[in-house]
Amino acid sequence: MKDEIQDTKNFVQELSEILYNYISGIAPSGTEFILHIVVKIGLLIGIFLIIDFIFKIIINSGSRFFSSQEKYPILNSIKTSKVTNSVAHFIALTIVGGIQNYIFTNHIPSTTFFIVRMVNLGLVLIIAGMLYRSLTGFRNYFVIKQDFYNIMALNAISETVKILGIFIFSIVGVCVIFGIKGTTIVGSLGAITAVLVLVFRDTILGFVTGIHVATSKSLKVGDWVSIPKYSIEGNIADISLLTTKITNFDKTVSTIPTYDLLTTEIKNLQVMSESNTRRIKKSIYFNINSFKFLTEEDVERLKEVNLISEYLEGKSIELRKEKENLKHSDKIINGRQLTNIGVFRYYAQRYLENDPDVDQNGAMMVRQLDITPQGLPLEVYCFANDSKWEHFEQIQADIFDHLLVASKEFDLQVMQISVKV
Repeated sequence: MKDEIQDTKNFVQELSEILYNYISGIAPSGTEFILHIVVKIGLLIGIFLIIDFIFKIIINSGSRFFSSQEKYPILNSIKTSKVTNSVAHFIALTIVGGIQNYIFTNHIPSTTFFIVRMVNLGLVLIIAGMLYRSLTGFRNYFVIKQDFYNIMALNAISETVKILGIFIFSIVGVCVIFGIKGTTIVGSLGAITAVLVLVFRDTILGFVTGIHVATSKSLKVGDWVSIPKYSIEGNIADISLLTTKITNFDKTVSTIPTYDLLTTEIKNLQVMSESNTRRIKKSIYFNINSFKFLTEEDVERLKEVNLISEYLEGKSIELRKEKENLKHSDKIINGRQLTNIGVFRYYAQRYLENDPDVDQNGAMMVRQLDITPQGLPLEVYCFANDSKWEHFEQIQADIFDHLLVASKEFDLQVMQISVKV
């Protein structure tokens, strides 16, 4: 093996010697040095491109046998992120750095110092690109696995690593080009640490927020959220290191600082969308002056309402028995009585229980709230069995359309503001 390597080196030296003599013969006087440098650099670039192209073909052709994303998610994520291209670049540049000494040997040694530094700088850039592409590969892997929480964490990490990587590899690049010791530059950074922390404040907060949100699994891209602080409601389109984009339902796009996800109240409404249910919580205000006890005539009339006929029949018998031994039973106020607001509340409850558009497994109630100057609020609390906005609004409107009109049958007056002209 050593003999074969030595023969290759000798062959390269012989070819470079012939090329050197040819260039020396045709070069104008005074330009030999410059022309030799240009030719040497051109040859090295050509060799790099050829070797890089060959290794790309070899690596990419082998990856064709692992094209199934379900069976080989890791290999597919590596291929998509083009980490293999960085590997090919690294191998090619390493070979070029090894053979550059055998081109124009002993004729223009002054170029060796310059070329070695350029090769080292190229290796630094390739390693930086390889690391960044590796992060992209991790993200692609979780995209294939549909793990959106880890995707969000990697977004924060990759953005942070990218910024820090640019900073670190810039220092390394300067050290390589000018031959400066890294400790000299790093030592001088101590004086500006406070400035760096101030400059990267949002970056640090965004990084911490991304990690927190990913580990707590409270939010992810695609979630339907509401942010009362900004009066925003829509779907999360993207969570990056510094900003979070939300597509509002009016087709506009809102952008908030990512660290606000940690410090601001955010309602995640995605659970409603996933369960295909959405809460109805709305009140009707009734005039208290329209409340009354139901007479026997009123009860008989309301028994014709199918949803409450059995209820009224049972209550009538129950209340009649209670009044048998009650003094002054002829007075309607004595003893328990049915009221129009109470019977209507029961009717509304029964109506919800028989509505096919209301989720029968969720919480369901019709309740009285605290009396206000506008009247007594009767709140309907239930869940529609369709979370789509337009369908939900239709279901809610149908319920209240019916209850508002039905309240007239119970001699109830719905409050409304009258404007005097």
